[in-house]
Amino acid sequence: MCTHHACQSRRRFLIAGAAAGLLAACGGGGGGGGAVSPVDFDRSTACALDGMLLADYPGPKVQMHYAGVANPDWFCDTIEMFNVYLNPEQARLVAALYVQDMGKADWNAPQGHWIDAKKAFYVFGSKRLGAMGPTAASFASEADARAFATEHGGKVLRFDEVTPDMVALDGGALHDQSM
Repeated sequence: MCTHHACQSRRRFLIAGAAAGLLAACGGGGGGGGAVSPVDFDRSTACALDGMLLADYPGPKVQMHYAGVANPDWFCDTIEMFNVYLNPEQARLVAALYVQDMGKADWNAPQGHWIDAKKAFYVFGSKRLGAMGPTAASFASEADARAFATEHGGKVLRFDEVTPDMVALDGGALHDQSM
């Protein structure tokens, strides 16, 4: 186990290296169209954390694009995205982060309707279940998020209001009433 200072130094080094790699890949940062666009998944796309096929499960999906990496990591649930993104050990530079607008996508078989995850509104604590059970439904508009919360319960939050303790992946069994 490293000391707090050593971990911070290592993390800064990795992030700086990733940023330098991104600048080099983009021609030194001279405005060369380095924007990352969302892509869609297919029947064989699997979650980066557990290998579950995204198309087999309900609820919002996620694509996380890393600097210098051609293909995104996919997540079958927004809670997984937040857990990875907010993890203090996350050292890879995230170039883009997309979630599905559940105001437009079909909850049971979501496809398309990708939005910037950092600009989305999330409903935590609703009765609607995602791939991993309780999830945070993602929406492009606050009005859609509030309407969803009124119908299915839950609280509306912005991306920057979500904290690591709200998205711990180790408590899944606590939500399973059949155990």
